[in-house]
Amino acid sequence: MRKLNILLLGGTKDSTEIIKHLKKNYDTYILTTTTTEYGSKLALEAGSDDTISRRILKDEFIEIINNSDFDLLIDATHPFAEHITQTSASLSKICEIEYIRFERPPLNFKDMDTTHIIYAKSFEDAGEIIARQIPEGNVLHFAGANTMEDILKNVSKDRFYPRILKVPKSIEKCEKLGIANDHIIPMNGAASLKENIDLIEKYDASVMITKESGEIGGVVEKIEAANQKNISLIMIKRPVIKELNKKDTVSNLNEFDKKLEKIFD
Repeated sequence: MRKLNILLLGGTKDSTEIIKHLKKNYDTYILTTTTTEYGSKLALEAGSDDTISRRILKDEFIEIINNSDFDLLIDATHPFAEHITQTSASLSKICEIEYIRFERPPLNFKDMDTTHIIYAKSFEDAGEIIARQIPEGNVLHFAGANTMEDILKNVSKDRFYPRILKVPKSIEKCEKLGIANDHIIPMNGAASLKENIDLIEKYDASVMITKESGEIGGVVEKIEAANQKNISLIMIKRPVIKELNKKDTVSNLNEFDKKLEKIFD
């Protein structure tokens, strides 16, 4: 296989694993886009040749692709980054570039105690469920800074404790929403079962909020913590992206290699 020039939409653990895999097994140049400096740092540490660490609009993506000699566009963004995946799928058609969506597999709930899970169709819906069904106790929010506002439409910030990356953009969101500094829980990767239990006890939580982001997102540990502490876990269902063609999607590195071989060999 010839040298591949790759534009990778990253910012997830999946994306750093893909970068490492590509650098180990293929001759590649990789430009990774992330929305944060932290994501950029992780991509460079994984082996990405260059990064862009800011939000990029569709027209700029088109310009980047058309003005460079990229062979492949890989979308390895979060399963809940619905707009980005919609955009990447359409970009591949507009720019006529080969495209792979790396979609981490959904969690297999077989043989798992799911009695404490309450499913919600959106974050606003999750806030409404908490207001209606769980009016007492504090709320641990494990679903990112960008989703806090929808929860707080129906939940008092006095009982709201978000676990977020302590980066300027996230801290600014908290300040804008009036979340006290001592309510912010610093985050550095997925929490272990013990860490989740410790947080439930420390903040006297009666409910946790999470996304159905798959095993890699630490969801199993959250389910087990909720079960052990007998509290509710509100889980936001993963969005279905209509624009995405199933034949463009892979869910593990073995499928990824087979897809690359099919495209370029």
